[in-house]
Amino acid sequence: AGEGARLYADFCAVCHGADARGGGVMAEVLTVAPPDLTTLAAGGAFPTLQVVRQIDGRDPLLAHGGDMPLFGMWFEGDGADVALSGPGGQPMLVSRPIADLVTWLIEVQS
Repeated sequence: AGEGARLYADFCAVCHGADARGGGVMAEVLTVAPPDLTTLAAGGAFPTLQVVRQIDGRDPLLAHGGDMPLFGMWFEGDGADVALSGPGGQPMLVSRPIADLVTWLIEVQS
C-alpha cells in the first residue's frame, strides 16, 4: 500500500485529488468529473476487476481527449505479474504497480 500511495500521488492525485475524493487541480478541465475514489466500495465489495480495467486502460474513459489514465502503459510494469483476489475470490494477475495502487485504494475506502 505504501508504494501504491506514492504512485497515486505521482500519477493520479492531479485529477483525483490528494485525498482521492475527486478534487484534483486538473478536475475542472476534464470533460468527465473524476469520481470520489474513497467510495468505490460503497455498494458492498470493492470492485477490483472494474478498478483494474480502468487503470490498465481496458475500459477506457475519455475524460480528457484520450484513454484514462494517460499513464496506463507505465503501469504495465516490467516484472512478473502478481495475483489479486478478483470477483468471487478467484485470482486475477496484474502488474505490480497496478496491484500496489489497488491495495492503496482499498485502504482509503470510507
